[in-house]
Amino acid sequence: METRITQLFGIRYPIIQGGMAHLAFSGLASAVSNAGGLGQITATSMESPEQLKIEIEKVRKLTKYPFAVNFAVGMGRRPYQDLLDLAISEEVPIISITGGNPEPLITKVKNKNIKTMVLTSTVRQAQKAESLGADAIIAVGFEGGGHIGLDDTSTMVLIPKIVDSVRIPVIAAGGLGDSRGLMAALSLGAEGIEMGTRFIATKECVAHPKYKDALVKLTEKDTVIIKRSLKQPGRALRNRITEKILELEQVGATYDDLRAYINGSANKKAIYEGNYEDAYSWAGQVIGLIDDVPSCQELIDRIIDGAIEIKNRFDSIGI
Repeated sequence: METRITQLFGIRYPIIQGGMAHLAFSGLASAVSNAGGLGQITATSMESPEQLKIEIEKVRKLTKYPFAVNFAVGMGRRPYQDLLDLAISEEVPIISITGGNPEPLITKVKNKNIKTMVLTSTVRQAQKAESLGADAIIAVGFEGGGHIGLDDTSTMVLIPKIVDSVRIPVIAAGGLGDSRGLMAALSLGAEGIEMGTRFIATKECVAHPKYKDALVKLTEKDTVIIKRSLKQPGRALRNRITEKILELEQVGATYDDLRAYINGSANKKAIYEGNYEDAYSWAGQVIGLIDDVPSCQELIDRIIDGAIEIKNRFDSIGI
């Protein structure tokens, strides 16, 4: 399966693992890359550049294939400059930029033989990223887990709008988790997909089994969007804590008022301890399509086999 994304990144299949906060480490990233996709580790989940260096070294020991390092930037995020310097010195092949202004990062890695992809949720953001020199766009629709856009535009509408607005390749994200999602994204003009929530429910992800079990058992109706009042909307599992966050937002809570509920420590409580009822954990509407916890190899093989079946079905009806 060859697209501009597979050519750009040197991967077999146009399937990219999202840079999930506190979950995207070397074990998951290398498993995805070994299975033919593009795995990522998230730099801003690291406590120090030294920890990031260790994770990069682990990935390189575990896979000979390309991988990416994600930088989540913006309000409330860990400063990233020292982490970016480390990634550059380690000559990582690809970085992705999510959650904030990509310009400082793209500028710094220019002429460094590092490919860049930027997460966007609007045409304007995509065009800006292209003008800055990004190599690819990740376009995330309203269905996605974690941080999404302000405009509530669905993946089905957003992808063709962004594809029509830029010349660089587009990667679709939001609500995608199987072969049907891959083929739909390609039909909309995207040249690859990024999956976050689906890769949490895999054997190699470090998430607590109870968190993975929740992703299997819950439905697309069991998510809510928090942090709208901070202009950082994100989709998480519905529980008493996310309902509390929504109540506080409705009465004008500030970032400081919400900090204890939305900081990284609260997220870790849910994803590492399995206490997802008493802390927030990100999840997209794609949980309605998740019914097992396979290995990354099993998942990607299934997606590619399913895509071939869909293509054969199209051929059989003359499409």
